Amino acid sequence: MNLAVVGTGYVGLVTGTCFAETGNNVICVDIDEAKVKKMRQGIVPIYEPGLEVLFERNIKEERLSFTTDLYEAAKKSQIIFLCLPTPQGGDGAADLRFVIKVAEDLGKLFKAEPDLEFKVLVNKSTVPVGTSDKVRTAVRKFAPDFNFDVASNPEFLREGMAVEDFMKPERVVIGTSNENTKNLLDQLYEPFVRSGNPIHFMDEKSAEMTKYAANAFLATKISFMNEIANLCELTGAEVDKVRIGIGSDSRIGKRFLFPGVGYGGSCFPKDVVALINTANENSYDFKILKSVVEVNKRQVKIFLDKILKHFNSKIEGKHFAIWGLAFKPNTDDVREAPSHELIKMLLEKGATVCAYDPEAIDNTKAVLGDKITYAHNSYKALENADALLIVTEWNVFRNPDFDKIISLLKQPVIFDGRNLYDIEKMKELKFTYYSVGRTSIKNE
Repeated sequence: MNLAVVGTGYVGLVTGTCFAETGNNVICVDIDEAKVKKMRQGIVPIYEPGLEVLFERNIKEERLSFTTDLYEAAKKSQIIFLCLPTPQGGDGAADLRFVIKVAEDLGKLFKAEPDLEFKVLVNKSTVPVGTSDKVRTAVRKFAPDFNFDVASNPEFLREGMAVEDFMKPERVVIGTSNENTKNLLDQLYEPFVRSGNPIHFMDEKSAEMTKYAANAFLATKISFMNEIANLCELTGAEVDKVRIGIGSDSRIGKRFLFPGVGYGGSCFPKDVVALINTANENSYDFKILKSVVEVNKRQVKIFLDKILKHFNSKIEGKHFAIWGLAFKPNTDDVREAPSHELIKMLLEKGATVCAYDPEAIDNTKAVLGDKITYAHNSYKALENADALLIVTEWNVFRNPDFDKIISLLKQPVIFDGRNLYDIEKMKELKFTYYSVGRTSIKNE
C-alpha cells in the first residue's frame, strides 16, 4: 500500500518505519526542513532501541522516504496517518490546532484535485473523543463532495519498547463506521497480528476513548502503588512483598505495580489531565483521576522530604549525584520527567547537582542548560557528592561497583527512587540507604 505519515515525532517515525518494514511504500511528512534533511541522510532523530536498523534498511530499499511537501505525499497515498502533536492546553484539554490545520490543508488539496482516489485519514495521535468528527468537518469545509473517510487508530507504544510493540501488538484498535476503510486497515495490519492477537473494530468515539482509558488506568495503578508504598513505610510493611502478593492475582496483574518517584513522559501526565477535562466538559466529576494527578505530583516531594530529613533540612551547599534523567529507561525523552522536578527543588534549596543518563543528557541540557553539571559516565557524577540519588531505572545502574561508589561519595548514602538494590546487601555494605516503601537503613 501507499501510505503517508504526517508528523515524524516519536509515534510518526515508529509508525512509518514499521509499516515500511512490511513492504508498504511510506512517505513521512514534516514541516521541519532540517529534520527532514537529516532523516534523508539516514540519521534517526530520536533514541528508540531497534528503530535504527529498520530505518536504515527501509531507506535503502526505497520503501521509506521523507518530505516537507504534504500535498505530494497525500496525492500519492491512499491512507494518510495523522501523527501530530497534541500538547496540553492551558485548560488541560488537548490542543488540536496542528491536527485541524493539516485536515484543512488536506481539504484544500482535495478541492483542487477532486478526481483523486478515495482517501482514508487516520488519527494516530492521542486525541479527545469527537476529534474524528472535527477532522471530518475541517476537510469538508473545503471539499464537501470529496470521497474520503476519517478513522481513529490510537497507538499503544511504550517508549523503549515501541518497535516491538508495533511489530507484535497485543491488540490493534480501529474506530471506523466505513466498510471500505475497515477492509483497507484490516489488510494493512494483517501482517502484524498473524500470531492471533486481535484487531478490535469499533466506532470512532469508542476508539478515541479507549486510548485515554488505557493510559489513565495504568497511571492509576502507578499512583495507587505509590500510595501503598508510602503507607508501607509508615507501618513497617515491605512494598516489594506486597507487590508480589497482589501481582500474582490474575485480576490485578504484575505490571505497573512498581513504586517510585512518579510517572512522567509525553503520555500519562497529558492524557490523564485531558480525560479529566473531557469529564469536566460533560459535567462529570472524575474524582479518581484527580487524585491520581495529585498523588503523582506529591511523590517527588515525598522523595525530596527523605533527603531533607536525612540532612536535617540543611542542603544548601550540598552536592548531589543523580543517576537517571529520562522519564523511564531506554528512551531519551525527558518530558514531565520526575528527575527534572527533583532537580528544580534541590536547586531552589541551594544544592548543586551533577547528573548522568545514558541517553537523555542532551535533551536535559536543552531544558536546564548549565544550571547543573553533567558527567560522561555514572561514576564521574559521584565525585565529591554528599549522596547518590537514583531516579531512572536504567539497567546499567542495577549492578554497579559498590566499592567504587563508596570511594567516590563523601559518605555512603543512596536515595533510591526505583528500588534497584537489595536491602540486605546494602546493609552488609554499610550504606545508608533509602528506597520507596521499604525499610530504611541508616549506617551510623
